[in-house]
Amino acid sequence: MKFIAPLFIAFAFFYSFDQDLNKQPEVQVLTSGTHTSIRGLSVVNDFIVWASGSNGMVGKTTDGGKTWNWIQVTGFEKSDFRDIEAFDGATAVIMSVAEPAYILKTIDGGKNWKIVYENKTKGMFLDAMEFWNEQAGIVVGDPINGKFFISRTFNGGDTWQDIPIDKRPDADSGEACFAASGTNIRPLDRDEAVFVSGGMKSRLFTKNIPIVLPLIQGEETTGANSVAVWDNKKLNGGKKMIVVGGDFNNPDSTEKVCYYTNDGGKTWTAPVTPPHGYRSCVEYISKNSVVTCGINGVDYSSDAGKNWNWISNESFNVCRVSKMGTAFYLAGNNGTIAQLVWK
Repeated sequence: MKFIAPLFIAFAFFYSFDQDLNKQPEVQVLTSGTHTSIRGLSVVNDFIVWASGSNGMVGKTTDGGKTWNWIQVTGFEKSDFRDIEAFDGATAVIMSVAEPAYILKTIDGGKNWKIVYENKTKGMFLDAMEFWNEQAGIVVGDPINGKFFISRTFNGGDTWQDIPIDKRPDADSGEACFAASGTNIRPLDRDEAVFVSGGMKSRLFTKNIPIVLPLIQGEETTGANSVAVWDNKKLNGGKKMIVVGGDFNNPDSTEKVCYYTNDGGKTWTAPVTPPHGYRSCVEYISKNSVVTCGINGVDYSSDAGKNWNWISNESFNVCRVSKMGTAFYLAGNNGTIAQLVWK
């Protein structure tokens, strides 16, 4: 969606599944000052993390956040890279959102980038990208002619195939996706993905009939921004999900900003204690430990989203957990990277 939520700060934290998750984490800033608003984030392991953002910037650490290397992609100095998927310290795919929309790939650590996808269609706006593994990936975009745009790759992002128009999900008038965090699309099982929409209508899309979400909706700035799927870690079908959003024009409102389901979206439950306002991203740490972030701060839940504690009033945008480790990062404005630590 072309509406851009306010910009945010980034941070990371490390945790142990054995530690007392009822303790409150603390934020430690690692670095800041780079002229970019970070929206894309990919945590490969506890040492390798990639970030992407405005002004054509891409950042990377290979030592767990102690040092960061920033580059501006040549020829894309004005591009907004809203999402990134990294596979190791050398290989990553980045997504530039709009007219024309581009997807680029590097295999040499970001020194050189190859255009692997270009789309000049009027109204094209890519929102989020997700990969099941190092080969299979998907990208979702705002509706064109009443259909959500979807493209797939099966070779690590080297080439992409647009889903035929008649196979794309129908969108209602005023319904689109938010490109705030890159987490509005997630793997659901080995073959399927799930994504959420916002705007005049907010829904969850799977291979079955779309499900209307109970989140606040009806305005261009309302609806779902992010969905987290726990069971996708087992690749046996996502039954346990959390959706967050709200109205980014009213960031302090807690009305209908978060819901969770334990049955794949058949029924939804509101938290007893909701997050403290609009939230742009949500991510599971473990089955019961969850983090969500937004304009007015970050909330943490130790009971699978039933109750949320406001652990910071700093603004945040995107959060991603390590694919192969215990690191967990959030990203945002001014190239700031920070760490959430347990004391």
